[in-house]
Amino acid sequence: MKKTSLTLAAVVALAAPAHADVASNIKVFDHTKTITKYVPTTTYVCNEIKKPVYGNVQKQGDAAGGALLGMILGGVIGKGVTGDDGGAAAGAVVGGLIGADKGAQNRTSREIVGYEIVEQCENVTRNTKENVEVYSHSTIRFYLDGKRYVVPFQK
Repeated sequence: MKKTSLTLAAVVALAAPAHADVASNIKVFDHTKTITKYVPTTTYVCNEIKKPVYGNVQKQGDAAGGALLGMILGGVIGKGVTGDDGGAAAGAVVGGLIGADKGAQNRTSREIVGYEIVEQCENVTRNTKENVEVYSHSTIRFYLDGKRYVVPFQK
């Protein structure tokens, strides 16, 4: 506001010299400029997703695999305890029997048994581009002694 008053005072001073020429055709113009703003916009978005469904699954035991593993471990332990091949053979037989028994038992495990389609919703914020006209500056234009003057100022 002070700049506007000073600018107008300067124009009046220029317009009223000692020989009293008068400024003519005085006009004030406001100028704008375009700026780009990014405005956050939140929307509620829903999507369908596949959600896993878990269930208990029984698996049949593997007696042969259990017997083989038991025989190997029993033979190694029998040989280590007795120090001879007879102990290894006895350990392999006992280990095979125990391994076959344990391996033959059914096992239950929790696994994905299917998928369920469910709707999942959430707020999503995106920036929207927006062009806006804003005040830039003003100018006062006038003629004095046949010469055109343009004086910029801020309101």
